[in-house]
Amino acid sequence: MILFQYNWQVRDQWFDWCEQVPSEQLLKERTGGVESILRTLFHIVDVEQAWIRGLNGKPEFHYDYKMYQSLQQVRKLSEQCKPNVTAFIENWSDEMSGLKLDDFTYNEVLDHVIAHEIM
Repeated sequence: MILFQYNWQVRDQWFDWCEQVPSEQLLKERTGGVESILRTLFHIVDVEQAWIRGLNGKPEFHYDYKMYQSLQQVRKLSEQCKPNVTAFIENWSDEMSGLKLDDFTYNEVLDHVIAHEIM
């Protein structure tokens, strides 16, 4: 749980920094990340919740980026998704480590979700 909380803290710091940046710069297409700063932040939030849904045995679901075209909307989505991630992590047990999601263990998926935030 600590690594998720740390990632969320850093994500919030990125959101705070982005508030000082003009919207056109957040939407400007760039090299690296996923097209733009805003889309990269959206992608991080969206993929995190999608993988956790999968680990919860729920169908994978992805939000539509077209519905989240402002920093405030992406930040709100991040806050909306945290409770489901938190609930899953708080209910984690060692027995879950070896369970499989597709070709990966739950532990491998969680490691990837945590690393995904910083890549």
